[in-house]
Amino acid sequence: MRLTDYTDYSLRTLMYLGTHRDNLVTIQDIADAYGISKSHLMKVVHQLGLAGLVETIRGRSGGLRLGKEPEQINIGDVVRGTEPDFMMVECFSRETNECILSPSCELQDVLRRATKAYLEVLSGVTLADLLRNSGSLRRLARVQIHPREKVKAA
Repeated sequence: MRLTDYTDYSLRTLMYLGTHRDNLVTIQDIADAYGISKSHLMKVVHQLGLAGLVETIRGRSGGLRLGKEPEQINIGDVVRGTEPDFMMVECFSRETNECILSPSCELQDVLRRATKAYLEVLSGVTLADLLRNSGSLRRLARVQIHPREKVKAA
């Protein structure tokens, strides 16, 4: 199974915000750190904001920060919310399935169980789990954040 770029960027955005909790950061900071498109990140951040995972602070010294504590952000929920579907093969869709093997094929059930197991593993992980090496993650994100405004405890 392969995640879309949208989901990848969503997870990386959350990880970046999680490793820079002491400062507000901008979309440009994240784009520069990961070498990805600012316009793509704008869409990602907008949706993460609607989901309550990212808080946006407007204004001259504004920026982004996590909208929830890392322990409250479930990675399985993020992936389910950002992936368009989990249809690994055409026979997963009753509307578009044209596979002649479908009536007798056992692969469909195997792939459904594999997808379910995949999502169950992700559901057992929080953003806090992904941030265990936050010092290393922060160093690997090659952009230094210049403090705009210290983040006040919520």
